[in-house]
This record gives sequence, structure tokens and C-alpha cells, in this order.
Amino acid sequence: MRVVLHEWCCSGGLRMPEATALFGKAGNVPAALSVEGRAMLGAMLCDGVRADDLDFTLLLDGVSKMPPPEGICHDRVRVIRVPDGGERRCLAEAAAAADWTVIVAPETDGILADRVALARAAGGKVAAADGPWIDLAADKQATILALAGAGVAVPAGCLLPAGGHLPDTFRRPAVAKALDRCGGEGFVVVPRGAFLPPAPLPRRVEAFVAGVPVGVSCLCGPAETIVLPPVRQRFTTGIHPGYLGGDLWLSSPLQDRAMALARRAIRGLESPERRARGWVGVDMILGDREDGIDDRVLEVNPRMTTSFVGLFTLGTASLLRAMLAVAAGESCTWPGLETGGDGSFTVDGVLVGTGALEHGESDGPSAP
Repeated sequence: MRVVLHEWCCSGGLRMPEATALFGKAGNVPAALSVEGRAMLGAMLCDGVRADDLDFTLLLDGVSKMPPPEGICHDRVRVIRVPDGGERRCLAEAAAAADWTVIVAPETDGILADRVALARAAGGKVAAADGPWIDLAADKQATILALAGAGVAVPAGCLLPAGGHLPDTFRRPAVAKALDRCGGEGFVVVPRGAFLPPAPLPRRVEAFVAGVPVGVSCLCGPAETIVLPPVRQRFTTGIHPGYLGGDLWLSSPLQDRAMALARRAIRGLESPERRARGWVGVDMILGDREDGIDDRVLEVNPRMTTSFVGLFTLGTASLLRAMLAVAAGESCTWPGLETGGDGSFTVDGVLVGTGALEHGESDGPSAP
């Protein structure tokens, strides 16, 4: 089975017009976007070649001097070098000739939705949600409203229009985030008594929620949703927290709460016109209460997330292969769910290993 792996940063996306419009020159791209993208691509390759029935077409920027991802030299990996400005064309051609296409791209300005729609229009079969579901999950404010309407607990907040000022009556500490950005771009923690400068684009502003930041990844398909072990996320401190990586050390009660909340979140966004498929990540905060009453869903990612870097190490069977099976509606059991493994990984994909990071260190941005 031929699978196309397309990670937007590594596959020539940074040389496309929308990248220039968003970031200016390629060197102005948020570091997390390209670093995490390369880590996910390398992890997908290393994981995917575990499945004997998968062959890969890897789209790689033909101009960039970025080091190639690990696993690129495997005999079942075919590399297509993408010329400057040829990312969309190469994706369409490769998707049309493959059995499956896996797309990792930012939601920013509809880039993810565009690439998924492009591959499907070319006749490709894409392991991704349908267009309406991607559009909803890509908008943080719309996502929160839909989750709240479905009875899923979310932080209190509001939409702050472009150029708008945060009212003095809005309780601090608070969090401001761009509506459709990823990789932490536009994320600001507003301390007690602080002023939030206006921004040129609308933002969601919400109450700061204290607790353990957790990402829960799900394999979604027409027959079932498999919820994977939660990843405790690690961030730098300060008003512009940066993602450091994660670990798999959550206790069983917290795991159960996180997995149940992620399942409710995905159901809350689905409708007859919107269906989740492929990899979906749910970010949340788990509060101190054992009954979970303080737990809150923060956002939903309609794409591969960096948690893949840590999760694929739990088992020897391919996690990517399991995702494709679930997306196709097949019955699937991924052995990694039963290993009970733990350990840590960094934002650039380096596996730290059990015990290498002190348990309890840097659980997330503290309330300033």
C-alpha cells in the first residue's frame, strides 16, 4: 500500500505564496512550526516502516538545506524533491497515485483545509477529517462555542475583535490566543493587573485555568474512535510560553479522566455534516478535583500533533498503520495501548527516556 507523507514545512510549503504572506521571508517562520513538523515527519517514517505492507512517498523541499528526517534511506521510502513553488502540484500528483495520503499542515489561514481538499480533488484518499470538521476545529472560538453547546466544559472567555482592548473587568490572569494559529504562535498569558495590547487580528481571550496541561490523541474513523494514552505537556514559563515536549507519566485516574473528556470533545464537534477522521488531538487542562469538575478542553487539533513523537515509541507495531486502518473503517487494536510504557520526548523529537526529566517539573505556565 502506497502512502504519501506530506509535512507542509518540510515539503516545500515554506516557499509558497501564503507562507510569504504570513511570515515574510522563510527565516521569520515561528521556530516551533518547522522544528515540530520535522520531528513529526521523522517519527512517522520510523514508525511507518514497521508495517510490512506500507511503502512511502515522501515529499521533501528540493531547495531547503534542512537536514533530512530519520528513516529517509529505507528501501521502502521513495523521495520526491519538490521544486520551488511546486508544493501543491507535487502533492496533488502524489496523492492521485497513492492509496493513502497523510497531511500535516498548520490550520493557519486555511492551509490545512486547502491541502486536504486539493489531495481529495486529485483523487487521493486522505486520512483526515472532512472539510466542515476541519474548518470548525481550526477556529478556536468556534470550537469552544460548539463544545460548550454540546455540554463539554471549556474555559470562560470571549472573542476580542481586531484592535479591541480587553476590558478592565475581565478577570486576570487570562490567556489570549490567535483564532487559527498553531505551534504556540500568538499565545500570550496576561498577568494579574496587566494590560493586553490590541492586535491586528481577532483573538480569543479566556480565563487562565490552573492544572496539568494534557494532550490526548485519537484515531478516528467511521466505525470507532480509539483514544490513545494522554501526554502530559511541558512548557516554558513566562507570558509567552513555549512548548518543550511531553511525557507519559500520568497516573491512572488522570488518564481515565483525560481520555473520557477527549472522547466527549470529539463527539461534541461531530454532526451528520461533520465527521472526524484520521488523527485528532484534544488539548485540555486537568484540575485538582478528583471528580474532574475543574477539567477543561482548550482546543481541538484536526491533524497530526507532536504527541505522535512520544506515542509511537510505546509499541513495536506501527501507530500510523493503525490510524489508516481506523480511518478506513476497519477493526483495529494497537498493541501500544497495553504496554503501560512511559518516558519523555522533546519538541524536536528527541526521546529522553524514563526518569530523565524530573517528575513534576514544568507542568505548564503558572498563573502570573
